Amino acid sequence: MEKEKKLILWFEETSIKDVPLVGGKNASLGEMYSNLTKLGINVPNGFAVTAHAYDLFLESNNLKSKIKDVLKDLNTKNIKNLQERGKKVRSLILRGKFPKELENEIKNAYKKLQKLYFKDVDVAVRSSATAEDLPSASFAGQQETYLNVRGEKNLLESIKKCFASLFTDRAISYRENQGFDHFQVKLSCGVQKMVRSDLASSGISFTLDPDTGFDKVIVINGTFGLGELIVQGRVIPDEWIVFKDGLEKGYKAIISKKISEKKEKLVYKKGSGIKSVTVPKKQHFTPTLSDDEALKLALWCYQIEKYFKRPMDIEWAKDGKTNELFIVQARPETIHSTKNKNIWEEFRLKEKGEVITTGIAVGTKVAQGRARIIKSPKEINKFKKGEILVTEITDPDWEPIMKMASGIITDKGSRTSHAAIVSRELNIACVVGTENATKKIKNGELITLDASSGSEGVIYKGLLPYEKVVHDTESLKEPKVHIMVNIASPNDAFKNHFLPAKGVGLAREEFIIASDIDFHPNALIDFPKLKDKKLKDEIKKASVLYKDKKEFYVDKLAYGISKIAVTFYPYPVIVRFSDFKSNEYRNLKGGELYEPKEENPMIGFRGASRYYSKEFKEAFKLEVLAMKKAREEFGLTNIVPMIPFCRTTEELKKVLDIIENEVGLIRDIEHNQSCQKPVEKCDHLRIYMMCEIPSNVILAEEFLQLVDGYSIGSNDLTQLTLGIDRDSGLLSHIGNENDESVKSLIKKAIQKANQMKKYIGICGQAPSDIEGYAEFLIDAGIQSISLNPDSVIKTIAKISKDN
Repeated sequence: MEKEKKLILWFEETSIKDVPLVGGKNASLGEMYSNLTKLGINVPNGFAVTAHAYDLFLESNNLKSKIKDVLKDLNTKNIKNLQERGKKVRSLILRGKFPKELENEIKNAYKKLQKLYFKDVDVAVRSSATAEDLPSASFAGQQETYLNVRGEKNLLESIKKCFASLFTDRAISYRENQGFDHFQVKLSCGVQKMVRSDLASSGISFTLDPDTGFDKVIVINGTFGLGELIVQGRVIPDEWIVFKDGLEKGYKAIISKKISEKKEKLVYKKGSGIKSVTVPKKQHFTPTLSDDEALKLALWCYQIEKYFKRPMDIEWAKDGKTNELFIVQARPETIHSTKNKNIWEEFRLKEKGEVITTGIAVGTKVAQGRARIIKSPKEINKFKKGEILVTEITDPDWEPIMKMASGIITDKGSRTSHAAIVSRELNIACVVGTENATKKIKNGELITLDASSGSEGVIYKGLLPYEKVVHDTESLKEPKVHIMVNIASPNDAFKNHFLPAKGVGLAREEFIIASDIDFHPNALIDFPKLKDKKLKDEIKKASVLYKDKKEFYVDKLAYGISKIAVTFYPYPVIVRFSDFKSNEYRNLKGGELYEPKEENPMIGFRGASRYYSKEFKEAFKLEVLAMKKAREEFGLTNIVPMIPFCRTTEELKKVLDIIENEVGLIRDIEHNQSCQKPVEKCDHLRIYMMCEIPSNVILAEEFLQLVDGYSIGSNDLTQLTLGIDRDSGLLSHIGNENDESVKSLIKKAIQKANQMKKYIGICGQAPSDIEGYAEFLIDAGIQSISLNPDSVIKTIAKISKDN
């Protein structure tokens, strides 16, 4: 029999060419089952009820003409009209009877599956529309899936429900709006052996970051039990981010790990069906995968992406009986992979206001308007186009409202929940998982939703000014000098991956310590002997997965460093060791136990002087261990450590001794001496120093003999040259980096570094803020200029080789 006429096709008989026969999901499953299982990727067996079978079902029940009659003069903007007609169509299909030939084929295929496994084998019945999951037509999530289906009767009923789900209200509306004929799109049903993830875990994986489109990572989300809770937004999943290049080279390249509190899971009902149960309290923070399992799964996802030659959205499951991992679905990612990568939008909030609530940012946009709290999609008539939807949670029934919204805010949900997925498709701002938005936000009040500033989304009172900048990097010419970027927070890194910068000239550890750790390192080191019960309890809560709290500090710091380093890999990413002043360290939890009170901390206990002191040496070692972990365990060999605020060569020698001899982060000095292009890609470890004290310029030759390069910190160099406390508003009028004395020192530092064939760059504010400063630096012979993200494109345009 010709393939096109078959009613049943087993996965091994199908390939990606068979989308018209079995739909996107089943075609991908068939392709993987036939070609990727030989690589060791587990894919559960099963079969597809074909689109031909769907046609036969419609024809034998004379349903096409009946459905056309029901949908005649349909008005999708009239929700009541849409709901009434959708219900009628689905009822027609559910009342239909299987033609005997089709019923027998389904039963025989199920019997064959039972022989392969066991009697009344548990299967998932998944809808697979023939136009679904194509890059140009995103139908994903519009049809239904039925889990733990057992027995012939339940299987036939579930297949019929899948057929009917091609005519859900949202699917009807989508096809009408996109201009698809309702009978041009057909439905195939995948019948696949279930993985017993109800006894273990399951989730979703993307082969790029789903918010920013950054494609050097794999993002894995997981929860206990069956994975539907993630999409429903009823649980915030665990998350692993894995660096692809490091993974391919054999590194344990998990560059970020967040383990959430999981209170609920979906499991099997007795017989058929599923139910929700409570997770025992002691398991709430248990990871849903081990690190080794996350790495194995990431490697499978990477192999799947390479096989299909495009970014993929993948569903996985772990079997609680066999402890094996399985891939249960894979579809093309359709949001970021189809965009023009040379053109991208950047949203910038110009000022901040009163915060109403915060949550998880989805995407990178800003939205503002009138908040409308809606508790049910039945209340759609209360919602006006352009308002910001505020609700507890969304599901596909909400899509007619979501399409009218300028932004979406939910109490529940995660980055992979329904609200997050749809807001990305609609290209609107979204904040999920606020926990309290429906209580904190007043119905009808004007608000600003900011999802542009990293992983935390913020809801502000009122309409705050913001700007939208459209960048086009295609027309940019090569700049006269190596351009890098300053990245403040790891949470901002991925959204800047589009920038045409070749590396990071300054990444500050302080931002990671303040936002991701928030404890003084010595409090973590001294944890066993701490007497402050409140502080001890706070540390316990924040580091619940760590017995040794020093490991918590190292891991969090390593993850933060790595998120910045991976964004611009393989170009150099210069990471400065912590340069908190004593008053800033005091602001960390537990800081008052360890920090002195200084009259002028700006020129006090900071930088290198702190690192070798008996008060801070052990804490500094943890910073070096974090850098070592990111380079040697994760494979981010583009990381370049940098020592700040080093007053004398004796101090520098002491700090280098700790780094290299006590912690074992060792340079290849011979290679570094022979390397003529220090700003280019290089796996060999270099160590740089900030040039920000006049002594660093006066004794440049002595300092540069000990390190591999300088990065000029023009802010501190200015205050110490002119004797100005840069925190004092009273003195701000006296001078800045444009002062001739400062520029003279900068010229001398550049000249000496170039003579010694050492790296010399600048990471201070001046090139970003002062007109003409970049040109001055180029004329002086600077090798590299690092700019703030908002200055990169305009500066490259200004200093291109054509100008």
